[in-house]
Amino acid sequence: MLGRYTFSIVIGAIITVTLLFVMQLLIVTGKQALTKPRDRHQLEFVRVRRNENLNVDDIVPEKPPKPPETPPETPPQDLDNINPDAPTINVAPPQVAASTDIGGPGGMNIAEGDYLPIVRVAPVYPARALSRGLEGFVDLQFTVTTAGTVEDPVVIQSTSSLFERAAIRAVLKFKYKPRVVDGVPVPVPGVKTRITFMLED
Repeated sequence: MLGRYTFSIVIGAIITVTLLFVMQLLIVTGKQALTKPRDRHQLEFVRVRRNENLNVDDIVPEKPPKPPETPPETPPQDLDNINPDAPTINVAPPQVAASTDIGGPGGMNIAEGDYLPIVRVAPVYPARALSRGLEGFVDLQFTVTTAGTVEDPVVIQSTSSLFERAAIRAVLKFKYKPRVVDGVPVPVPGVKTRITFMLED
């Protein structure tokens, strides 16, 4: 037990002396750092004078060319000196013969052929489907009339009933070139189309 105390005292004394030595060393080196003159670096600036010689000569613009002289006014004609007995020349108007009958109903020139789509109107996205983020399509069947319009649209299939009314309204605005058989436009029943509703990214 006594040996441990003695060992501890010796170790403590060594540590204390070591700390005192380190502190003294720090104090001495700190004084040297404060008293030692520092090297100062000087920056040299070279000033260059601006060339302040400006060309102050007056610049005289060239004179624009003179406008051409106005032509003399034409003297008024003396109508009192016209001879009423002077001979006249009678020129008959040309005869133009053109046929204005271009054929077809309503004056349209209709060529033979099947019906063709001319105008397709994009549907208005239903507000309820837009608020829910729904997408889908509607398959419809209708008749193309002799005037190229759409009648009797019927929904065949749809992904949601929210799209059906908007699809029918869009289809009723479609325009077609009617089908022509022997020079006479005929209705085309059973035309099918799909209206797709998709949200843009």
